[in-house]
Parts: sequence; structure tokens; C-alpha cells
Amino acid sequence: MKLKKYGIISSLLLTGAILTACGGDEKSSGDAESTDSLSTNIVTIATGGSSGPYNIIGTTLANEYSEIYDVNSKPQATGASVENINLIKEGKVEMAFLMSDVLTEAVNGTGNFKEKVDKVQQIAALYPNYVQIVTTKNSGIKTIEDLKGKRVAVGDQNSGVEVNARNLLNGHGITYDDVKVDYLGYAEAADGLKSGSIDAAFLTSGLPNSSVLELANSIELTLVSVDPNKIAEIAKEQPYFIALDIPADTYGNTEAIPTAAIMNALAVSSELSEDDVYKLTKTFFESLGKLTTSHQAAADISLENAQKGMVAPVHPGAQKYFDEQ
Repeated sequence: MKLKKYGIISSLLLTGAILTACGGDEKSSGDAESTDSLSTNIVTIATGGSSGPYNIIGTTLANEYSEIYDVNSKPQATGASVENINLIKEGKVEMAFLMSDVLTEAVNGTGNFKEKVDKVQQIAALYPNYVQIVTTKNSGIKTIEDLKGKRVAVGDQNSGVEVNARNLLNGHGITYDDVKVDYLGYAEAADGLKSGSIDAAFLTSGLPNSSVLELANSIELTLVSVDPNKIAEIAKEQPYFIALDIPADTYGNTEAIPTAAIMNALAVSSELSEDDVYKLTKTFFESLGKLTTSHQAAADISLENAQKGMVAPVHPGAQKYFDEQ
């Protein structure tokens, strides 16, 4: 009996030891999980038109967040920058791609925004968006001034494309009263040029724009240049404008085309925690290889330049990541 009793006690002690060890393993496993999880369960990324670089890059980024953090992350196609700011403001998305001109208006309460938007903060400055003013070779349009009296697509209403188109036209002394305005996105504008229902279109994006690439295969297109001196003059009032060239052979063009450009921005809701945004920022930069594979515009994004050209307050989580680098 004593032997049996001692045997039972030994078994219980052994079982307890095993359970303790297992409990310790569970705890460390839980700790490991916590480093690869977010306090939010949803990361919706507002992008732009379905064929634009924002949506293509945003789709790849959302897949990364879903895979790494096991969250419901997805891109949301939108009318772009102004809508994206409002979606963050209304708590309907957590993150957004947008243009710096619209972000500047939002944080200052100017232009499209009657009040300052305090709920939006910046993660990074991204890559330049090139203003691509596209027309047909036989349209006779060679300069922005030639757009007077013409039917012009200026982007979706209140999009970043439309905002910078309006500001560039105004900088050349042209108002919407001087042109016949059509509010068309990338694909619709390309279709309009192809069918002849519009004379020219503003398509502002990273290079190359897929809609312009497809258009170049079906019509003889021309890119309208913008004088760098005029851009410098406009930039005194609108400092986010910079002068850059669309490289030769981007769309079969034999020479580089001088134009205006605006930096893109990655913004986030200020209501996300510092830890969450730190992780989202870290994963964004560590995923640049995959983002570039999805769209070559992302090749111009770099950690070195991410803090240059910031136009909004930086989220503390993003700042923590930058400080560590």
C-alpha cells in the first residue's frame, strides 16, 4: 500500500511539473503573439481609383498587414485625397494615401476644409506625383494656356488631382470659367480622350500611370509641358509644388517633359495607438520590396526621405520608428 501511495504521489508531482512547464510555455507563446498583434482588429486603407498606384500599392500593403498581424486589413477604392481625409475624420478608415496639397489644406482648415482636421496625422512622405496633362497630337494644345475654351478632365471632384489641377490653372491665370470642366477619374479620362469627347486631361499620379500607358497604345498622345519658372512662382503660394521632369520614353516620349509634381503622403488616424502605428510604420518600410514589385512608383519611397516634405503632424508611433533608425 505504501509503495502504491508513494507511486501516486510521484505521479501527481510529475504531472504538476509538466503542467507548470506547459503553463510557462503558454505564457511565452502569448508574449510572442503580443509582439505580432495589434490592439485594433481592422486596418482599412483608403486609396483612390481602382487602376491607380494608390490602390495597387494599398492592396499589397493590406495583404502584408493581414498576414503579419492577423487583422482584417483591406484597401478601399475612393475618389482619392479629399474623400480619404473625410473618411479618417469620420472614423471609417484607419489609414490613407493622399496628396500633400490636400493634406496641407486639411491640417490648416483651408481650401476644401472649412475647419482644421485634427484627427489626421502623417506617417511618411512617399513618392512624387507627377502632373501629367495629356492630349492628342492633333489637338493643337501645347501649353496650359492653350486649354482655354477646351473640354478638360480635371480628375474626380475634390480629389487631389482636381485640387492641383485647379491650383495650377489658377497659377496660369485660368479659372474653371475659362474651360469646360469634366470631373473624370483616370480610366474615364483616358476613354474620353480616346473617343474625342474631351480635349485634354489631368492625370496626376506616380509614374507610369497605367491608364496613360494603355492610351499610348491606342492613340498618338502628347504630354503638355509646364514651365519650371512658372511652377517656382506658384510655389510661393502653394509650397508643395515642385518642378520635375517626366523622363524620356515613359510613354514613348522622345524627350523629358517638364511638369509640376506633388509629394504623396501616407496618413493615419490619430486615434490609433502609438504601438499600433509603430508596427504599421515598421512593416510598411520593411515591405518596400513587395510594394515596388506591385507598382514601380513605390521605388521612389525611401526611409531616408520619408521625413522630408512632411506637411502634417507626425503620429508618435511613426516618430518612434524614425527615432530608432
